[in-house]
Amino acid sequence: MPDKKIVGFVPEDEILRQKEYIELVRVILSSRAELSSPKAFVHTYGCQGNVSDSERMKGVLSEMGYIFTDNSEEADLILFNTCAVREHAEDRVFGNVGRLKALKEKNKNLIIALCGCMVQQEEVKEKIRKSYSFVDILFGTRVFHKLPEFIYRKLSTGDKVFDITSNSDLIAENMPVHRDGSFKAWLPIMYGCDNFCSYCIVPYVRGRERSRRSEDILCEAKEIVAAGYKEITLLGQNVNSYGKGLDEEIDFSELLKKINDIEGNFIIRFMTSHPKDCSKKLIDTIASCEKVSSHLHLPVQSGNNRVLGMMNRKYTREEYLGLIAYAKAKIPDISLTSDIIVGFPGETYEEFCDTVSLVKEVGYTSLFTFIYSKRNGTKAAALPDEISHKEKTVWFKELTDAQEIIAEKRCREMRGKVYRCLCEGKARNDGEYVGRTSGNVIIEFTSDRDLTGQFCDVKVTDTLTWIVKGELCEE
Repeated sequence: MPDKKIVGFVPEDEILRQKEYIELVRVILSSRAELSSPKAFVHTYGCQGNVSDSERMKGVLSEMGYIFTDNSEEADLILFNTCAVREHAEDRVFGNVGRLKALKEKNKNLIIALCGCMVQQEEVKEKIRKSYSFVDILFGTRVFHKLPEFIYRKLSTGDKVFDITSNSDLIAENMPVHRDGSFKAWLPIMYGCDNFCSYCIVPYVRGRERSRRSEDILCEAKEIVAAGYKEITLLGQNVNSYGKGLDEEIDFSELLKKINDIEGNFIIRFMTSHPKDCSKKLIDTIASCEKVSSHLHLPVQSGNNRVLGMMNRKYTREEYLGLIAYAKAKIPDISLTSDIIVGFPGETYEEFCDTVSLVKEVGYTSLFTFIYSKRNGTKAAALPDEISHKEKTVWFKELTDAQEIIAEKRCREMRGKVYRCLCEGKARNDGEYVGRTSGNVIIEFTSDRDLTGQFCDVKVTDTLTWIVKGELCEE
């Protein structure tokens, strides 16, 4: 692994150059009768980080003159922002890209662009080049800010543009953002990852960790609040390591406090946290900041020390449980969620049972559970894997069955209590709305008025396995 670098930023003159390309594209689009009202279809695969990246690319597209459509058949530009975390995600992308060929044949002027983690891989780039010749633009995770240049080159020359530059980990600031939501906002605070978990491709496709300057984050957070957003989710592959490589002395706890001090009525969430960097200081900060949600997503991945070692997670079961115990003591109403991989190469059933016992001991609100997916280029891909997929699905069900019992019990414990929640919109039944508590639990309640995007108090009256039902507490 290369040495850690000091965080670098895309030079201001390069940002200005891209803004010049934005104007050039706008002129080209406005001069072509068939593109007088150009439409863009943007589809995002994978994590919230990808969603945030897409919002920034949509900001650029909007300034070029594109309007957005949910119908790919009427689009003049189709952009897929891809994911590489699991093999299934890549298979979906290839399948959906293949279906775009017919659209290209109908509309020769259609621009098809692929970007993101999946296409950052050299073998994927070559597969696209050889088998999907109708793709016009392909670019990786290090050059999102150059989208204006790529589109200009395609429109002005007709040539394909492929760029998966991997030797640049610069952060681009001062680019426009087109947010998809009206009351919930994504706010990236850092990019990349230094952890090199043996099963994970992210450090190879996203690059090394680099943090945004706190002044840039705070400026964007204030803009978000001023625009009326009620929920800000801070994003990073490992937010707990925020601040490393910056010129300023700051860590994630201190950044949370600064955002918490912004005036306004909003809630702060964050993901994802790595247990090896989760400190008591961070837990104390969550407890002391009234705007920070009482929810901690702390991926454990396995409850067995040998498996954790093979995963290169850099903590033990005992250390993890110690953090959980401290969090529960400091924040009695804390909601805990986690990620777990079932059937890691070499894992035995007895070791899997250690994970089940940890899940029962912690009492998670919910889990994101996955059967191990081999990622070429990672160390785990070279490990012998003798357990069949069929057997792993049996283990998977055992784990999810155990978590279902825990979740149902936790929901029952909420009955009769009042929770402040952010209303996210209408539920499936008429007159019902969906809200989310500070602990990230979904609550459905009835209301005779639309409360979408507003905070409200709801008393829990009934419970299901994963969600609760309630009644609105009138003011």
